[in-house]
Amino acid sequence: MFETFYPDAWMDSTYQIDFDELYKKGYRGLIFDIDNTLVPHGEPADERAKALFAHLKKLGFSCCLLSNNQLERVQMFNKDVQVYFIEDAHKPSRKNYRKAMELMHTDLSNTMFIGDQLFTDVYGAKRTGMANILVKPIHPKEEIQIVLKRYLEKIVLHFYQKNRKSGRI
Repeated sequence: MFETFYPDAWMDSTYQIDFDELYKKGYRGLIFDIDNTLVPHGEPADERAKALFAHLKKLGFSCCLLSNNQLERVQMFNKDVQVYFIEDAHKPSRKNYRKAMELMHTDLSNTMFIGDQLFTDVYGAKRTGMANILVKPIHPKEEIQIVLKRYLEKIVLHFYQKNRKSGRI
């Protein structure tokens, strides 16, 4: 029942992902959520985020920010990383995951999504047929509507871990 929401991989942080290895495996497009995936909610790009995107560009990745936030928020973050972006994305709708691939000139075989929420980020990527990585939220401060989702995520991730340990994933 919960398998629909299981991520392809689950990492502690975006900044622990081996992007060099993803590139070697043939990935060329990376789609990122912003808040609590790259920086704490509402924050601008910090030095770590700027360094990450500089490294990704040097490797040859095309990147896109896919956010349910409004234009002003996404532009504020993107000012210092300068990648493609889509605001007001209506995740988990598939439409803008596909639009991001169009912008980056990639497809499902070579695009990866990275985000911190199961029911929007990962579920949308899975619905689209896209590889995905769930990362733990950077900061515990959340908007009220996300607090309930986090509780439900804990239930799904409990079964995800249990099934991984038993070899059913």
